[in-house]
Amino acid sequence: MKFVDPKTDIAFKKIFSNQAHKEILIEFLNELLELEYPIADVTISNSYQPPHLLGLKESHLDIKATDTSGREFLVEMQVEKEAWFRQRAMYYSSKSYSQQLGIGEKYHLLKPVIFLGILDFKTFSHESPFSRHLLLNSQTQQQDLKDLEFNFIELPKFIKSETELESTADKWIYFIKYAANLDCIPANADTPALQLAYQIATQYQWTKEELEVYEAQEIKLEINRNVVETAWLDGMNAGKTVGKEEGKMDVARNLLPIMDDAAIAQITGLDVNAIRQLRLTD
Repeated sequence: MKFVDPKTDIAFKKIFSNQAHKEILIEFLNELLELEYPIADVTISNSYQPPHLLGLKESHLDIKATDTSGREFLVEMQVEKEAWFRQRAMYYSSKSYSQQLGIGEKYHLLKPVIFLGILDFKTFSHESPFSRHLLLNSQTQQQDLKDLEFNFIELPKFIKSETELESTADKWIYFIKYAANLDCIPANADTPALQLAYQIATQYQWTKEELEVYEAQEIKLEINRNVVETAWLDGMNAGKTVGKEEGKMDVARNLLPIMDDAAIAQITGLDVNAIRQLRLTD
């Protein structure tokens, strides 16, 4: 038995963003989030549709769903490190919050927006793979403003083995991180939703077209990783002969076709304005 990698865009959406199997998303969110009251039912706004090969990743936001109380849940699986991911999370959430009201509608109709980012890289300095970010009063530490909430899971920090899994939340993160390396459904998949998630992730459940898109996305990710690594090595080698700053510029030049200016600046240590100028002149 061979599983697809749930971290890949098409796989993540097929598993978690399918209205026909909404029980997967419901359990996943109920277990991963510290909710005031659990999700009873959910409507997925961008429910999974079999993609075309040329489509690949057309948008950053993987899942947008609303529960019966009107709370909105935004979920994103992010594999490639992005310099301004946290800002983008706040932008998507605040945009979703502001778009709830039509012209003339009252503010009391606004419902909470809860963001969950699952990251295949480290972005915070703390050791825990889970973090929850709220708007708190700096003096009382009370959550007086409750309508926006940001949650993050940093997969590299999740190091539990199968025998160390304690909660259902642990088992979901284990699934996302390790399913592609397994050859059978593990014993820890002990809820109907987890069982179903593993079944959907088995490659024999996929159409030929879906597997073609999946493989194309895997290749694209690997190429991007190799380009970044090659750009870094080439830049460092150039730096040994022509100077450290010139080496950084060479790294930046190699990354221009595949990364935005902010991400290149973070990798190289160059000022973002220098990257913009480089993009204009090269």
